[in-house]
Amino acid sequence: GALTNWFGLAGTPPIQLNGAGSSFAFPLMSAWSTEYKTATGVQINYQGTGSGAGISAIIAKNLDFGATDAPLNATQHSQNPTLLTIPESLGAVTVAYNLPTVPAHVNLTGPIIANIYLGLITRWDDANIRGINPGVTFPSTSIFVEYRSDSSGTTFVFTDYLSKASSQFATQVGKGKLVAWPVGSGSPQNQGVANAVKGQIGAIGYVELAYVVQNSMSYAKVQNAEGNYILPDLNSTAAAAASAAGSLPAGNSDWSHVSITNATGAGSYPISTFTYILVYQELDVYPSGMTQAKAQALVAFLRWAISTGQTTATSLTYAPLPSAVVTQDGATIDMITFNGQHL
Repeated sequence: GALTNWFGLAGTPPIQLNGAGSSFAFPLMSAWSTEYKTATGVQINYQGTGSGAGISAIIAKNLDFGATDAPLNATQHSQNPTLLTIPESLGAVTVAYNLPTVPAHVNLTGPIIANIYLGLITRWDDANIRGINPGVTFPSTSIFVEYRSDSSGTTFVFTDYLSKASSQFATQVGKGKLVAWPVGSGSPQNQGVANAVKGQIGAIGYVELAYVVQNSMSYAKVQNAEGNYILPDLNSTAAAAASAAGSLPAGNSDWSHVSITNATGAGSYPISTFTYILVYQELDVYPSGMTQAKAQALVAFLRWAISTGQTTATSLTYAPLPSAVVTQDGATIDMITFNGQHL
């Protein structure tokens, strides 16, 4: 249907919605903001501060919505039971590298990536890397490990995958938004890691797919649960989500165990993830600033994001949500109220 136009009457300032969090989703949120303002006049201010900061800010009620690639953990959910979890897109965490003399998409496995991040594989011509890349000549260059210095949903997804791939990684580092890496150097946000990899020959880092495409970087094919080496793209990310799509928790439930890393399926890319919007079920929880009109505008934006907005997602290499997830999101958005009234 036609979108309500929120330009308002003459002299009425346009409605502004403030969101922050996931830098993984920043390229998408940025495009959505531009398109949605053109369509409706509503200004969406989104800052890619990192998922951890986004979660903290929505819990503190400093935002109209938060965005994260790491779901609320069980404690955060139990302490904030009225925060709804709305998957808004699907993306891939790529393993990017800077080796000008090597092809753009070499093969890597979970155990090899884990051993690089544990400091056990330190050179690009390591026999383990050469063994799964027949015909590729690797330089003896040192591997420079790059990671996220801030609290990061991208780190959460990456370490969730590596913990499944390597028991030693699970024990020594484990999964989390912020972990103690035994080697390497850190940079903030996805763009920071992308810049660090671009700036150092021999570097390896983990960044969301849109960033490596925008920055023309090399990134690996990663071996999936079926043993196939898979390039991250729209199809392989969507394939990873397909297995989980029918079994997700309700929007007001605990999402802490949801993971689509190392998913089954011949074509699944193994470091895939949903990325989420967090929003309060009752919007009259803010000390100030929330109005009926603003609450309506927020709900209208969420409905747009899971429908029209999915086309934009595809153009930026984020996979569209499976139809079962769109349906569930619609039901979750239907739960949202202001002063007890559905919007």
